[in-house]
Amino acid sequence: MASNERKSFIVTFKPKDQRQDTKKDKVEILRSVVKADLHPIDTANLPPGGGLPAGVPPESLVLDINTYEAPIVTVFLTSKEAAALRSNPNVETVEEDGEFRALGFGPRLSELQVEGHPSPLIETIPAGVAQIKAPAAWDSTRGKGVKVAVLDSGIDFIHPDLAANYKGGVSFVKEEPTPMDGNGHGTHCAGTIAAAMNGAGIVGVAPAAYLYAVKVVSSSLRGEWSWLISGINWCIANGIKVLNMSLGNANPPKALERMCHTAWNRGLLLVAAAGNGDSTPDSILFPAKYSTVIAVSAIDSANVITTGSSRGSEIELCAPGVNVLSTSPGGSYATGGGTSAACPHVSGAAALAWGSHRYQTNGVIRRLLAWTADNLGVPGRDPLYGYGRVDAEQAAFEFTVPPPNPGIP
Repeated sequence: MASNERKSFIVTFKPKDQRQDTKKDKVEILRSVVKADLHPIDTANLPPGGGLPAGVPPESLVLDINTYEAPIVTVFLTSKEAAALRSNPNVETVEEDGEFRALGFGPRLSELQVEGHPSPLIETIPAGVAQIKAPAAWDSTRGKGVKVAVLDSGIDFIHPDLAANYKGGVSFVKEEPTPMDGNGHGTHCAGTIAAAMNGAGIVGVAPAAYLYAVKVVSSSLRGEWSWLISGINWCIANGIKVLNMSLGNANPPKALERMCHTAWNRGLLLVAAAGNGDSTPDSILFPAKYSTVIAVSAIDSANVITTGSSRGSEIELCAPGVNVLSTSPGGSYATGGGTSAACPHVSGAAALAWGSHRYQTNGVIRRLLAWTADNLGVPGRDPLYGYGRVDAEQAAFEFTVPPPNPGIP
């Protein structure tokens, strides 16, 4: 890195009452070090349906997170400025920003005629939705009012199967200033979670849950850790209950773990894809690997782990991840696979469980999903299936509060 070159850094400050300069705001401290024009943006309060401000050079934007537990900013710095902040007594860490990927899907389809799925003549319940027994839960709950955020490439919010349940969103991708999906990855996840019952198309796991698009992945399926951190902060500030993250990578900044822990401590339930393409032991990607996130592996229609699904001791639940039928941009449909397709089955089941148990905490809902899962591997938890295949019916109808689980925070 040349001495005058600017790169994106994630700066985590100490909580304000623990700083040497207790009266100074984070941005004030930045401005005392950074010799550039700075435009701070409160990531919790982007305009509804919009994104980062147009007309501001990317290198001038400061993504500001104003929470006590996670006082974080993303800012472009020179190597000299980064060094100065690292030695500043008010700062905890200064980390280079980096990239992650949304975990890929299969081809797009124009019709619903897919082998292994029911006839689409009226309304299709995808095979994966049936496999986790979601339809049996719909007499108890359809997840109405439970807010689920899809942190992904956006959502096609005018899709006939999604428009009724879509309630808003934002974009943290500078080049794509609206939450409309430019790829299809996020729309596919959204359909599995909450495609509406409308007499046509498909039905999602929780067909009355509220969907929010939090765009942290570009149309090329790349994202930056700072976008994801900002997106999680937006979810905290906007009352989201369940976060679906079908994305990941290795080597994240420590600030991401801080943000996930903050969201968990604020009562949100975080669900993430374990990863694809590496089935070696201990191959789970972040954020799924964190203790405050439910890591999801993928199984086939015979309830067998897929060959490419990541595995490890952090796997908590598994769900269908082969030939998964869901929504696609432009009012169409697509099949997809992998842990990215499995993850939204669990997010949808969480919405159903929370719809039945409205006054329970995120910890109880998480234990409930594990407690009621259909065991597929060795008794108890194992590194392939976790506690087992998520069971939406049992999670919705279970009346006993699960006991504390040492494997779950």
